[in-house]
Amino acid sequence: MSVWSSLASIVSAIGSSSVQLVDRLVQLVLAKPEGTNTVGFTVAMIALSAKMAKADGIVTNDEILAFGELFQVPEGEERNVARLFNLAKEDVAGFEVYAKKLADLFPYDRITLIDILDGLFHIAKADGVLHENELAYLERVAEIFGLDAREFDRILSRHARRSSDPYKVLGVDPSLDDDALKRHFRQAVRQTHPDQLIARGVPQEFVRIANDRLAALNAAWDQIRAERSL
Repeated sequence: MSVWSSLASIVSAIGSSSVQLVDRLVQLVLAKPEGTNTVGFTVAMIALSAKMAKADGIVTNDEILAFGELFQVPEGEERNVARLFNLAKEDVAGFEVYAKKLADLFPYDRITLIDILDGLFHIAKADGVLHENELAYLERVAEIFGLDAREFDRILSRHARRSSDPYKVLGVDPSLDDDALKRHFRQAVRQTHPDQLIARGVPQEFVRIANDRLAALNAAWDQIRAERSL
């Protein structure tokens, strides 16, 4: 069963009420042995995107298009995504409850949680502006995910591009020697390869995250190489 078929059955089972949606959602995802991580990741992205839209107050066409860039939704499945999106947006549970329970789908898997946060950043900045409410939302989600301030700052540096510090983008101390820095960069590139995302249960279409992350890593590395004459 594909992730989209699973999503359709989940939406159908939930019904029309958004009351305690998050509890029902998690129960239904965990009840599916096939592709649980992939289904859980997709549901997490839809639900947390909906909550972020509510935090910002409006949903723009750019944000909808950005979601479509990350998830190539098959024709005919758009209504299921939209229904789940709207139910999550109107759910009585706050986004903090959502983030905590959805994070439980990926215990001890910080990299996948970072993937989710990267996707949320991609959607948030789709209209060209990372709004204050969106930034506060993303920072709180990161905190609930168990990511520390340094990890969040590294993700923010990749997306907001407001920092010219390439070491912050790579998440390393500038005091690292050349050899240690090269090893760290190569490891970061290996972890960011699209195949690694797919192996972690991230939908195959979600390569935009890997491509954006690789571009940021390579730009930071190019800047460091020029500064150090490597």
